[in-house]
Amino acid sequence: MKTNKAIFLDRDGTINIDKEYLYKIEDFEFEPKADEALKILYDLGYILIVVTNQSGVARGYYKENDVETLHINLSKLLEKKGIIISKYYYCPHHPSKGIGKYKSDCACRKPNPGMLLKGIEEFDIDPSLSYMVGDKKSDVEAGLNAGVKSVFLGKEKDIKIDNYSNNISIFNSLYDFAISLKNKS
Repeated sequence: MKTNKAIFLDRDGTINIDKEYLYKIEDFEFEPKADEALKILYDLGYILIVVTNQSGVARGYYKENDVETLHINLSKLLEKKGIIISKYYYCPHHPSKGIGKYKSDCACRKPNPGMLLKGIEEFDIDPSLSYMVGDKKSDVEAGLNAGVKSVFLGKEKDIKIDNYSNNISIFNSLYDFAISLKNKS
């Protein structure tokens, strides 16, 4: 029986300010209070897993190694604050804008659930105890497709989803979501 709980996190627009095709640590800026939110979630016992579409790789703007280097540096920043990201999954593909091997309609690109399903398997995660948090419709749909609760960061009018369900919550920020979970525990 799976007993671990996780927070799957989109990166750009959720953890950090969304700057188009971010891959350099010097361009990285946390969303307001996002680091505090990650600490709250980590302290609540959630496994933190980042799942991010990185079509900049597919388009040839930067390399997979650049994404991995950014994630290593982000982990170092967070570890100084007592926060561990257990895994970073990223999708380097794009179905129409990709170049060469990266032009692919894959199972990992959100809204497909591939990255979340890998995390669920690798970390023995109970989807019913877990969340997907992001600022785009594709994040919410990936969570629903993987069987976890989805959290949309933004305004309700900004998410247009057909099968809106009780498995979707809306918050203004990652911090607001973290405080809500903390208050429930």
